[in-house]
Amino acid sequence: QVQLVESGGGLVQTGGSLRLSCAASGRAFSTNSMGWFRQAPGKGRELVAGITWSGASTYYADAVKGRFTISRDTAKNTIDLQMNSLKPEDTAVYYCTECLPDSRCRLRVGGWGQGTQVTVSS
Repeated sequence: QVQLVESGGGLVQTGGSLRLSCAASGRAFSTNSMGWFRQAPGKGRELVAGITWSGASTYYADAVKGRFTISRDTAKNTIDLQMNSLKPEDTAVYYCTECLPDSRCRLRVGGWGQGTQVTVSS
């Protein structure tokens, strides 16, 4: 498994933006799809956005559609999540992981990193 490290979280006001990055530690990403998940306090972990290895296909949860954008930066070897128009309900720990078979990430095949905390104040 590729070891993944998430970064870019922080505290932001409602309507603000953050850009999260997921970097592979030790070696390059595999050819699996990648997904960004989040877990809010007292709730289960949910898929926020997914992207195929080629980047040709993406998926977004309804709650973030139109506000978040997932992308692959091949030069930096990262999977990024641009989050705009943030809302208090976006407050959560955000994680990235490898998944299959496509951008909907129905099967997680990677482990969980430490995650990065996103807090949106009202």
